[in-house]
Amino acid sequence: MAGRVLIADDLATNRIVLKVKLSAASYDVIQATSSDELLQRARQDRPDLVIIDGAFQNDRAIDLCQDLMDDPETAAIPVLIVAAGFSAADRLAALHAGAFDVLEKPFDSASLLARVRNILRVKSIEQELLLRRGTALELGFQEPAASFSRPAQVVVVEGASGGEHGGGSGGGSGGAGDTSWQDSFRQQAPCHIHRISHENLLETIGTDRLVPDVIVLPAQIEGDADGLFLLAELRSRHATRHAAIVVTNRRQIPDAGITALDMGASDVIDAGTPGSEVAFRLLRQLRRKLDADRLRDTLRDGLRLAMTDPLTGLFNRRYALPHLARVAENAASCGHPFAVMVLDLDRFKRINDTYGHAAGDRVLCEVAARLRSNVRSVDLIARIGGEEFLVVMPDTDLRSARIAAERLRRVTSDSPIALGEGNDPIVVTTSIGVSICGRDGDGSAPVEAMMARADQALLGAKSTGRNQVMFENRAAA
Repeated sequence: MAGRVLIADDLATNRIVLKVKLSAASYDVIQATSSDELLQRARQDRPDLVIIDGAFQNDRAIDLCQDLMDDPETAAIPVLIVAAGFSAADRLAALHAGAFDVLEKPFDSASLLARVRNILRVKSIEQELLLRRGTALELGFQEPAASFSRPAQVVVVEGASGGEHGGGSGGGSGGAGDTSWQDSFRQQAPCHIHRISHENLLETIGTDRLVPDVIVLPAQIEGDADGLFLLAELRSRHATRHAAIVVTNRRQIPDAGITALDMGASDVIDAGTPGSEVAFRLLRQLRRKLDADRLRDTLRDGLRLAMTDPLTGLFNRRYALPHLARVAENAASCGHPFAVMVLDLDRFKRINDTYGHAAGDRVLCEVAARLRSNVRSVDLIARIGGEEFLVVMPDTDLRSARIAAERLRRVTSDSPIALGEGNDPIVVTTSIGVSICGRDGDGSAPVEAMMARADQALLGAKSTGRNQVMFENRAAA
């Protein structure tokens, strides 16, 4: 299943319509018909998302959202409110109560599913950050206090086509392309706001003087330029891949907003949205981005010395095993599978004996770089022995693990590795053992047992010819 969604609505017809739309996309849908049932099912079933109708239980959707956020057991569950006739004040109140978003009725399946995918993607990233935060704290690394320690860099991209900068209702409270949100934003977060034309955007950002935290980007740009093209470029570049990118879109072109969300936009805001709501949404995106930055800084500075392998730059065993335990704990609570892979370079001793240890170190560094560039950002890769590596892949089933393991095997063996010092490049192969964990309740098994199963599969790969992937017997079945 793509995820579990809890629907709360008084009307059976509304619940049925939503269930059909979500089930068609392979979501596991559960339902609540009262306030008490909503809160109980949220605690008991731990859904990935709660969708509440705005008129639920005599217009109590916002209060119930606040109740979910106030309960430690449900505070991490994102809430989407779907509503007809919400005023600007209602929308802002819902966001302040903790709602991830408010989707106006009527909406089509594509708009709903795009918002759901966006919410679940953000939730997955935040869960992974929580895992890494917990691992870092267990290892004794002090995380910096959550505050705006430096002025935020906000880039507003200019060049929107007609209507994008038009004001909304309420006397000049326009969309993000307008400036009405900026005073409110500055009052809550010290920042520098840069207005940059779309022609100069890509050559300006990423320089020493401007690495943006938030980028406000119009979907529709004057002339032949395409805001979605810029979005793709921004997400692919090192300086902006972690930035919060908020796309402004004309309401009469919903497909552009849907595409933007699926391309990695942090949020999509309709042109004409009141400035107070724009400021709140941008501030929330900034807080998420800076929170992630703080955690990355904490891990980078502390783990660089104590938790990384000095040769390859990968995490070492000391970090990897506690992190694996946390992945297992999270999988046990969510019921999601995860993969544990142990990789070993074939006949590595022969490389050291023939070409020397300097050549062997070069091989290890190159293999580590290839492996690192072929796993997801949420995956863990570590060097846990001389020529042995560990890969932990959260939320990964048998099919996905098979594809990933074969990719890692091929990326090691397909291209020879240069040894330097006058030696010819050599082909290095890898044997990989894989265990699928987190099913049948085995996510609570000791870390050593999970590693042992992957090790046993690795021995099988070695004994049957090397340069292959082998799964533990029960996974292969």
